[in-house]
Amino acid sequence: MSNLSTTADDILACARSLIVAGGYNGFSYADIADVVGIRKASIHHHFPGKVDLVRTLVARYREEAEAGMANLELQVSDPLEQLRSYAGYWEACIADASAPFCVCALLASQLPVLPEEVGLEVRAHFRSLSAWLTSVLERGARHGQLQLMSTPRAEAEAFMATVHGAMLSARAYGDPKIFGAVTGPLLQRLARRFPPDTVLDLK
Repeated sequence: MSNLSTTADDILACARSLIVAGGYNGFSYADIADVVGIRKASIHHHFPGKVDLVRTLVARYREEAEAGMANLELQVSDPLEQLRSYAGYWEACIADASAPFCVCALLASQLPVLPEEVGLEVRAHFRSLSAWLTSVLERGARHGQLQLMSTPRAEAEAFMATVHGAMLSARAYGDPKIFGAVTGPLLQRLARRFPPDTVLDLK
């Protein structure tokens, strides 16, 4: 990824914005050419087809997300604060419109019509995010820092679905505050601490 030229980076950034705005079929190379200020032939030079472009975009997006989660692990040790930071990141992105929707969440809603190569990358992102959330929730539960109503994996899927659903609600209502209104109660529920000597069965 680091070998991509600045032009390729600009193309990917533009495609990402256009996908968030209108989905996979909501843009063409002509749209990117107009925004970036290059010829369509230049786009084809870097990405021969739309499938190549979006597959690369999603792969890079997943790498950035995984790097962000790894960095969060280094900076924040408390599992609850990690979850709050993750939700807070999206709340801020939605509030300032810098990233009002997760690219992979939007593309997931279009999986039946996506090329297989793109779909594989989208699913890989979901698996990666789910694995990280599961590890955070499991660690928090084992130390009595988080209250789970189900298995860590099930709670991770519910947390992920709540965050993505909150994005959708914020967009539907045109109100960024909806995101926090949806995710806040979940974080509050998870924050109810068990007594220190409670033994949990997380099987």
